[in-house]
Amino acid sequence: MTSVGFLKLNVTAFRRTPPIWEMLCMVMLLCVKYTPSARSLCYDWLMNFSHITDDLFVGTMPSLDDYNRLRDLGIRLIINMRFTFGPRFDSHHKPIKTLWLRSIDSPFFPISIPKLIQGAQSALETIRDGGKVYAHCAYGRHRGVAMGACILIAQGYDPLTAMELIAARRSVANPFAFYIRPRILKFAKEWNGKK
Repeated sequence: MTSVGFLKLNVTAFRRTPPIWEMLCMVMLLCVKYTPSARSLCYDWLMNFSHITDDLFVGTMPSLDDYNRLRDLGIRLIINMRFTFGPRFDSHHKPIKTLWLRSIDSPFFPISIPKLIQGAQSALETIRDGGKVYAHCAYGRHRGVAMGACILIAQGYDPLTAMELIAARRSVANPFAFYIRPRILKFAKEWNGKK
């Protein structure tokens, strides 16, 4: 058998047998869709978030089904820091406001300070009106955490205290990453300088 024939055989076998992770994802999605008790158990697997303060939550990207859960928590603003996946349309009669601040999680593309300022201003308005804020990115490690820290700084927290608080309340958060920490500190300098 030639190497090309061997490759065709393996590709054909692969097509007939999906990888185990694909099968597990399909089963999990079916559980969430058709079983109410499984749906409540799966929420934390699908959307993972941390309660940072009374007004602030940081986590992963919510699905449209998660919006009702966020609404029940009192969240009135979702700040999406993802570059490629925008916010979902909320068709509820009282939709949650969304703000999409497209950012890339990379040291080569620093998070824009004007976007962090825009997010912090929107968050402060929401909090003043009695609402809560959910900041997220893909995994709730860097961009959403940076936005969360900036919101805390805008509320009067010291930058280091804000970063430590988020790291303490969200185990996967890394506000001290070498390319995230400088953006938070630069935001703090600009925010406190404009007062």
